[in-house]
Amino acid sequence: MNRSILTVPVRKIEGDSSASFQDLLAVEDPLEIRLGEKTISITMRTPGHDPELAAGFLFTEGILEGTHQIREIQHSKNSITVRLNPDVEVDFERLQRNFYTTSSCGVCGKASIEALRMQGCPVLPRSSAAIQAAVIHRLPQVQRDEQAVFARTGGLHAAALFDFQGNLILLREDVGRHNAVDKLIGAEMLAGRTPLADKLLLVSGRASFELTQKALMAGIPILAAVGAPSSLAVETAQRFNMTLLGFVRDSRFNIYSGAERIQ
Repeated sequence: MNRSILTVPVRKIEGDSSASFQDLLAVEDPLEIRLGEKTISITMRTPGHDPELAAGFLFTEGILEGTHQIREIQHSKNSITVRLNPDVEVDFERLQRNFYTTSSCGVCGKASIEALRMQGCPVLPRSSAAIQAAVIHRLPQVQRDEQAVFARTGGLHAAALFDFQGNLILLREDVGRHNAVDKLIGAEMLAGRTPLADKLLLVSGRASFELTQKALMAGIPILAAVGAPSSLAVETAQRFNMTLLGFVRDSRFNIYSGAERIQ
């Protein structure tokens, strides 16, 4: 089994003194995601929950509609092969034109917000329930308390799914923010619980366009980030009626879109 934590020898310098000790690092390894015999993506990730990562990636990128299309998922050390049911058709030419992956940004090359609309990204309904601001203030600490690998290495991002009462549903960690989100959404999709219409997604770090897109594809109405959102993330949230929160920490946050869902 692949490890998510690696022990390495280091020399620590403090002022004029130095000492040797063993440090813990979050592992970063490549994962090949395949649809049948075709490679769809190679992404750098922290090993663990790899089938969820592959399923979540295929779902949030609009390649798959749900778990009902998957016949089986085969897992080797650094490769996942997703085999689809015989009646499922995939436009591999479109995938080759529109998707490529790097270790730094996940899936890149999305032409515009309009491309999301063409891909079938849903506009969220305005009638969804609201969450109290006092509940949101508590979520970052709950997330941090559940980050087992981060607590040991300090080197991972997290994505946490909450209900509107502030109960933690699921948390996933990874060196990449987009991977953590794909792992989380993939787990919920494989369990048949998407769309996540009554849930909030909290991510460590900033809210990028890619994370906003992935949350939208899963039908999540509220995306909250410990850091700042990008301008395109805000535009996307406004276009698809998502509530987008930034700087969620220290009992404060900014609402960039969808204020009606916050009480």
